[in-house]
Amino acid sequence: QVQLVESGGGSVQAGGALRLSCAASGRTFSPYAVGWFRQAPGKERALVARITWNTGRADYADSVKGRFTISRDNARNTVYLQMNSLKPQDTAIYYCAATAIAGGQYAYWGQGTQVTVSS
Repeated sequence: QVQLVESGGGSVQAGGALRLSCAASGRTFSPYAVGWFRQAPGKERALVARITWNTGRADYADSVKGRFTISRDNARNTVYLQMNSLKPQDTAIYYCAATAIAGGQYAYWGQGTQVTVSS
């Protein structure tokens, strides 16, 4: 079984930066892709960024393009989300998740980490 553990959340003022980490443990970790999702109070969970494990191709939601960068360290089984120029609307619980196949469901989820951006 694969376990995902997020870290790096916290509180920051608008314009600030945070880096989230998602560390995978358990059996050999070789997903198709890892994504960062977020869920704000009263809103549905949404995909923020995704990275394909083998190729490193990254995709972003329009709302974070140019501000967030997703990356991975295959040797450490860790995925990062660098978040710059944070806005109050980025406030949410951030989750990382992994999917084993292209187009498949994200079967493995972390517990989430809170990000709060104040104006």
